[in-house]
Formats: sequence, C-alpha cells, structure tokens
Amino acid sequence: MALFGTDGVRGLANGPLTAELALSLAQATAVVLGQGRIADARRAVGKRLTAVVARDPRISGQFLSAAVEAGLASSGVDVLDAGTLPTPAAAFLISDIDADFGVMISASHNPAPDNGIKIFARGGVKLPDLVEQRIESTMAAGTKLQPTGADVGRVQRFSDAEDRYIMHLLASLPHRLDGIHVVLDCANGAASGASPEVFRNAGAKVTVIGADPDGLNINDGVGSTHLDKLAAEVVRVGADVGIAHDGDADRCLAVDADGNVVDGDQIMAILAVAMKSRGKLADDTLVATVMSNLGLHVAMREQGITVRQTAVGDRYVLEDMNAGGYSLGGEQSGHVIMSAFATTGDGLLTGLHLVAEMARTRKSLAELASVMTVYPQVMINVKDVDKDAVSAHTGVQEAVKAVEAELGSSGRVLLRKSGTEPLVRVMVEAADAESANAHAESLAAVVRTHLAL
Repeated sequence: MALFGTDGVRGLANGPLTAELALSLAQATAVVLGQGRIADARRAVGKRLTAVVARDPRISGQFLSAAVEAGLASSGVDVLDAGTLPTPAAAFLISDIDADFGVMISASHNPAPDNGIKIFARGGVKLPDLVEQRIESTMAAGTKLQPTGADVGRVQRFSDAEDRYIMHLLASLPHRLDGIHVVLDCANGAASGASPEVFRNAGAKVTVIGADPDGLNINDGVGSTHLDKLAAEVVRVGADVGIAHDGDADRCLAVDADGNVVDGDQIMAILAVAMKSRGKLADDTLVATVMSNLGLHVAMREQGITVRQTAVGDRYVLEDMNAGGYSLGGEQSGHVIMSAFATTGDGLLTGLHLVAEMARTRKSLAELASVMTVYPQVMINVKDVDKDAVSAHTGVQEAVKAVEAELGSSGRVLLRKSGTEPLVRVMVEAADAESANAHAESLAAVVRTHLAL
C-alpha cells in the first residue's frame, strides 16, 4: 500500500502514524530532497541543508514534530522549528528564507486523534508523485544519512516565523478592510493566533470564535466543516461577513450577513471577477476541479473568463496553474490558490482578499456572491460496486448520455470512482433540486444494478 495519499501521509496518530514512521520518513526525505545541484553547491562551501518544520495544535503534533526534527537533524539538516502555524505559512517561509524543504505536521480538517505529515520542496511547493515514490523507496531500502560530529544538524526556534507570514499577508492586500466587521472561526486550529491578528492589522473589526485550541478540540464542531456556529454568530453580532478556516488554515469558506454560506466556488467567482477588473487574472482564466458547480462555469462565461477543469485535489489545480502560468484556482471546498502570493491554498490570504473586495466596492458579500447562481447539486455514493468498470460499461454510459441529453445545457452529470473504496460517486446538477435528485437516484440505481460486486 502506498504511504502517501492525496495530501501527504495521514492516519491515526500512534496508530499507523507512529514516531518511528515519522523519523524514518524524515530521514528518507533528507536523502531524496538533499540531492541536486543547489544542495551539492551548499555542501561544497560547507553549509548544511535547512528545513522548516511547523505543526497545527493537535497534541500528537508534539511528538510527531519532535520525531521529524530528530530524523532531519540526524541526517545533517538544520531545522528551524516554526511552532504552531498554518500550512500555507510553512510553505511561504520555506520560500521566504530559501530553505531546502519543509515539513508540516497536520491532518487538516480531520478530528484530533488523526494527524499527517506534508512535505514541501524548495520554494514551498508540494511534491510531485514521482518524488513521493522515491521517498517511499528510500524508506523501504533503509537508506539514510548518518553524519557525525560537527556535521549533524541543529534544531533552532524560528522566532519570527509568524511575524514574517503576517507581514507577507498584509503586503498582498489591494485594499484595507476598514469599516468591515468580520467574525473569524479558526477551527481551534493553526490559524487561532495569526488570523485574528492579521485581520485586525488590516483594519477590520474582528469577533473571534473557535480560537482556543487545547490540542483536542481542533475541528470539533467549528471551522469550515461546521459552519452553523459561525453563521449564528455573524447574525447575533450583526457582522458583515464570517470567515471559516479548517484545522491547518489552507481553506476558507464564508457566510454573508444573513448567515448564508458562500462556498469556494462562489469565492473564486468573486475573486476572479475582481482580479480581471484589475488586470490581474492571467489569460482571464480560472482553474477549478471537475466538482465545481455548473453555476461557476455559467457565471464565468458571462464575465468573459475561461474555466479550466482538473481532477479533484488542490495539487492538480496547482499543477495546471503552474503549467499554464495562471493566477487563480481552487476547489469548492475552499482551497483557493492565488499564485502571485502563495504556492498552496491559503485560507487567511483568501479571506483577506475576499473581505478587501467588499471594502473596495462597498458591496455586501451577498451582492458580490450574486455574480454566480449556484445550481442544485446532488451526490450519491454507491457502495460495493466495481468502480473500475464505471467508465467502460455500456449500460452505465448509455444511462449517463440519456440524462445528459435530457438536461442539455442546464445540467451536468459526473460519475467518479473512489480512490480508496469500492465506491462510485454519482453527481448530478440541474436547474432545480427535484430534477437533480431524480436523475441522481436513477443513475445510482443503474450503477448499483450493473456494477454490483
């Protein structure tokens, strides 16, 4: 079984994700990422490699980050321990100080017992599949670096890590946030310190919830996967907007003044229109995944903006953005990438620029979000089926074509196999919820009938 998933290595801390695994993974990473022309040049002048290590506040991050740092230092890598910071902060800092690579200890939106290890290469970019495979092979072979004496790495506190990140975020803003009342939900996670500070420094009036991490309450009923509390607080205090992060703050979802959810697709639509108006949207193009709502495609077409589609996962969005030089992309879940300022999804950056557009236009979030009509979207998970046959089975594909013909330009069908389970996800969008639900149910029945195991 592959060690790396779609976003690093993830699992139950002290279950499959042990300190021993973290140590070995760090040692293998030092071997693989310590190769290359720049690394060789540094060694030639007597310099050790440098890595940034950060974590979210879940308690298992303490022993896992200690294991990672031990593995790196024992391999001759100097470690800068940035403490508790958002994932995008770690990515930024790697680039900012020209570190050789970095490691983030986080399980993102997962509950506290889980944890994960995300590895970033030079420049703060996520690893391609090939490099992850090389790290796995190196671990399996037991290959490691074992310098002695003065050549072992040092571990030091990265004392100004959060300040550097906050200054970077503030410098990115096209407009201050004066006059806007924001409620921030930090998911009791990695953004609990940085997000309130940066929004206040940008001029917003700030009310905070979900910013009291105790190591066990991360994502527990708060954050971008639990928006009810944020919506209620926005309405209770009469705020203009609510911003929700997940545990490691690489996501941003929002609610308007009436407590209505504004998802990642709507946020991308707002930012795309704003960036196009300022000449900042490269090739007038937005990169999104196949799961983005049909309403986004319709709205962008009306605004003269092209939407490119990728597989699900922010890494695939980023790959397409890098290949084409595009400046904005993301997912419905709230991973939004602004490539002028970040190499990965950044929930703080996204939230700041969303609120900045409210301040610039003096429009409410509901008014800005009205650029896009959200089409009803129904998803049904069909379990215990031959997922690999879904794209080739004649009966299934004929049923899909029939539904697509009936929906025409007012709807969309997507059948997607799970990466880990014998399961097919049937998604249908239509102009009304009744049609979407009826077509999704009929296609799910077809998949169940033809592909049952």
